[in-house]
Amino acid sequence: MSLFRKKDLTAMLAQADDGGKGLKRTLGAGNLIALGVGAIIGAGLFVRTAAAAGQAAGPAVTISFIVAAIGCAFAGLCYAEFAAMIPISGSAYAYSYVTMGETVAWIIGWALIMEYALGAATVSIAWSEYLNKLLGGGIPYEWSHSPFESVTDAAGVLHHGIMNAPALIILLLLTLLLIKGTQESAIVNAIIVFIKVAIVLLFIFIGWKFINPANHTPYLIPANQPPVVDSTGKVIADYSGVFKHGWGGVLGGAAIVFFAFIGFDAVSTAAQEAKNPKRDMPIGILGSLVVCTILYILFGHVLTGVAPWTDFVDPLKGREASVAYAISTYMAGYGWLATAVTVAILAGFSSVILVMLMGQSRVFFSMANDGLLPKVFSDLHPKFRTPYKSNWILFVFVGAFAAFVPGSVAGDLTSFGTLFAFVLVSAGVWILRVKSPEMERPFKTPLVPLVPILGAIICLAMIFALDAQTLKVAFGWMALGLVVYFVYSRKHSKLNEGA
Repeated sequence: MSLFRKKDLTAMLAQADDGGKGLKRTLGAGNLIALGVGAIIGAGLFVRTAAAAGQAAGPAVTISFIVAAIGCAFAGLCYAEFAAMIPISGSAYAYSYVTMGETVAWIIGWALIMEYALGAATVSIAWSEYLNKLLGGGIPYEWSHSPFESVTDAAGVLHHGIMNAPALIILLLLTLLLIKGTQESAIVNAIIVFIKVAIVLLFIFIGWKFINPANHTPYLIPANQPPVVDSTGKVIADYSGVFKHGWGGVLGGAAIVFFAFIGFDAVSTAAQEAKNPKRDMPIGILGSLVVCTILYILFGHVLTGVAPWTDFVDPLKGREASVAYAISTYMAGYGWLATAVTVAILAGFSSVILVMLMGQSRVFFSMANDGLLPKVFSDLHPKFRTPYKSNWILFVFVGAFAAFVPGSVAGDLTSFGTLFAFVLVSAGVWILRVKSPEMERPFKTPLVPLVPILGAIICLAMIFALDAQTLKVAFGWMALGLVVYFVYSRKHSKLNEGA
């Protein structure tokens, strides 16, 4: 049997049209844009912006956002064509199955676990950090951090994390909401998105007058930037690497903040629940991407103008709750805004986790329907028509990461999974244009093959800009995925029945 056997597109579309026995079609274009914005504006904006500025890009994190957005724009156009043409759950996994075959589809499905599941874990960790900030540090360090994290407080006492309990709690609550239903989840998400965007605009508007031009000079981190040390003399940031300063740092920053753009492709996982996917999916994907890119650039400019980028390196200063820290420290008289931002961010993170968990469960739903995962992942609730068993399994898996793995590790792995998916989707559009030019395409990616090629190249460049340890773990994860495929999935594939 061929390693690249493909799923027939007609059969795939027939699978989506299952006479009302599958997922409910309840989402309109507005719901889809809200889902995209809900997933995009979250940890990437409120946490990863500061991380990228402090670790690689400095004030030029705004340019990092532009670089990441350009790569996203190319990939987004490719996603829009596929989502309108193949309106089923599964996102990049389903598209790859039609264009590049089962083995590639499995690889991308396995990589999507890093995008959605680890994305949810990363954001739940950020949710925990902001809750602790709101409570004035009332949650003990030991119960709000991973066992692999430690910090020395002002008194010189060393604290080691045990588990991140708040992250586990928010994951449980949102899992229960997802099991209840997609429409209910979409309504809650829309309310949260309205609050979140309003607060982002408020911070940009008020913070603009507190920008100190000196904080934007120099705009790029210089090559001779000295390492940053904590109170004990431990080096917590080194800028000697090629992707840690100058224009290399801008690219390194883009790889970090790329995590912030995974929301628009999460929209594509809901294609099987869209009322009119041929029209609404491109609107949801591209509309959410445009709105959020503009907000990101403005937000990054204000944040690094209000506070020096070096403040975002030290976890005892602004790294963990950068926005609230910047307001409290540099925007006198706006303490109420810091509290309001923290509350809104908590709600916003909740919407991101919600969409990521939904996206992952839908990818698993498609993979299980194809026989590549056990049937339990495609079992629907008899009343709510949601993949409830998959949701519970995800809670255990994601919860373990959120409780016991540092957020920075999970976040960078999420960026790898996202970028890898974008590369294959970009390639897939070009392949299908060549092999099946006659297929109906309600939305067409412009300038093919230029747009897909540029999307793939930019995303590959950002993959290689990730740190070496992240790449080692990511490729180790992909190798494990191939073992699972050849031991279990290939033997149980529904394509075996056809053979």
